[in-house]
Amino acid sequence: MAGRKLVRLTVTQANREEIARSVDWNRVRGMSEAAIERDLAADPDASPPLTAAEGIALNVQRIRRRLGMSQNAFAAAFQIPAATLRDWEHARRAPDAAAVAYLRVIARNPDAVRRALAGQDAA
Repeated sequence: MAGRKLVRLTVTQANREEIARSVDWNRVRGMSEAAIERDLAADPDASPPLTAAEGIALNVQRIRRRLGMSQNAFAAAFQIPAATLRDWEHARRAPDAAAVAYLRVIARNPDAVRRALAGQDAA
C-alpha cells in the first residue's frame, strides 16, 4: 500500500443502485476477463484491484461495522487485542487461519460467541 493514497468512500444502497444502473451489463457479460482488465486499466476513475491483504482488511471492517461497533468495543467484546484488530483493518497484518475462522463465526452468530466468552452455553 506504500505510495497509495487512501480515500474514505461511503457507499449507500442508493449509490449501489445508481452504479448498477450505469453499467452496460450486456457488454460486460460479453467481455473476456482480459478485456475487462484492459478496460479497468484504461479507466482513470477505476480503483486499482485490491491486494489480498486489503480485501481481508475490508472484510474485517465490514464484520465490525455490520455489528455497529467501534474498534475498541469489538476488540473488547470478542477478546481480540485492539492493536491486532487495527493492524488487520489497516492491512498491516493479516489474521491467521484460526483468526479468520473466528471472525467468520463472529459474523454469522455474534451472540453465540458472546455467550461462549461469557461462559454460557451457546445453545
